[in-house]
Parts: sequence; structure tokens; C-alpha cells
Amino acid sequence: MSSKSQAAQAGQALWAKMPKANAELFALTYGSLVTELVRDYEDPIEVNAQLDRIGHSIGVRCVDEFLSKADVAGMGLTTQCQNLRDTAEVVAKMGFKMFLGIQAEVGAFSQDQRCFSIYLQDNPLSTFVELPEDDPSGGEDLRRLKYSNLYCGVIRGALEQVNLKVDCNIVRDTLKGDELNEIRVELKEVLADGAGDDYKEE
Repeated sequence: MSSKSQAAQAGQALWAKMPKANAELFALTYGSLVTELVRDYEDPIEVNAQLDRIGHSIGVRCVDEFLSKADVAGMGLTTQCQNLRDTAEVVAKMGFKMFLGIQAEVGAFSQDQRCFSIYLQDNPLSTFVELPEDDPSGGEDLRRLKYSNLYCGVIRGALEQVNLKVDCNIVRDTLKGDELNEIRVELKEVLADGAGDDYKEE
């Protein structure tokens, strides 16, 4: 996008067109999913992987709806996302707003412009959630659980559909005492020709 404000306005326009779900019901349903995964797999690292896989499947499907609604609204994303910075703004300010109704921020670009962070002040997935303290008995430590790891999978799946292979990791989490939620995204590979020249390695 040509500016952050344009991306934010576009995100608000897309959000207005989406059917709304009850936020509390949404959070409780997701909490039930995570609880069931913890019971099934017991290992928090495997639960993180399962949340990422589920998110990836969601992201693959969401991107079609996102692009079609943006196209109908005349936003022309294919011509405006010419580099990773543009794409990051679209993901944060339009994607998160359209599907979750929250405004995310982008920053901390690496020197080579291949890594960036998405910051969430509000996280609708973690409403009503508290992670338990470390288990003194030596059992599985649920503090290693990345409760909102679904986001990482969604971002991976969505960007993969537009030929960008990325790694995503939650590096800060308000459930673990951080002041905000931070998702670190790293571009690993452009999967096909046709992306903007600024994506390609020197």
C-alpha cells in the first residue's frame, strides 16, 4: 500500500463487509480446541505444531476470500504489494482487521528487508486465558505452550498461496507477561516468478 493510513482504511472497509461472530464465543471455542489438543498430545511443543498446522489450513482458505473481497472493493492488491514491506502492511492492517476486527502494527524490519514483526496489542484468542505456573513436580510445562500459534500458521498458509514461503514465530506473548504480542515473520523463499522485483534476492 502507498501508506499505512490507506491500508488501515482499507482494512476497516473490509471488516465492515464481514459477518460478525460473538467475540466471547469465538475465544471460548478456540480455548476448547487448545484444551483438547493439550489433552490429546500432552507435549506443549507438539500442541504448538498442531496449532500451526490448523492455522496453515485456515490461511490457505482465507486468502481466497480476502483477495476476492479486496478485488470487489477495487483495492488492486496484486499491483500494490510489490515488496515485503507492502505485503506486511496488508497482512497486519487489512488481513487481521478483516477477519478479527483488530488493528495490528508492523515494524522491526531487518536490514535486508526479509524479516519483520507484527504487533498485536489486543489478542481475541487469549480472552479469559491464564497459563498455569511452572509445574514444580517436573511435569510438562505449559509455559512452553504458544497459545496463539494459530496465527503463525494462518500467516504461513496465506502467504504461501501468493508464492511466499515464510517462517513465523511468536516471540512475545502477553500471556507470559510481555507488554504486547509480537509475531516475527521471515521470508525464506519466493516460490514462483511474478512477485515484485524487491522480493528477489540480490
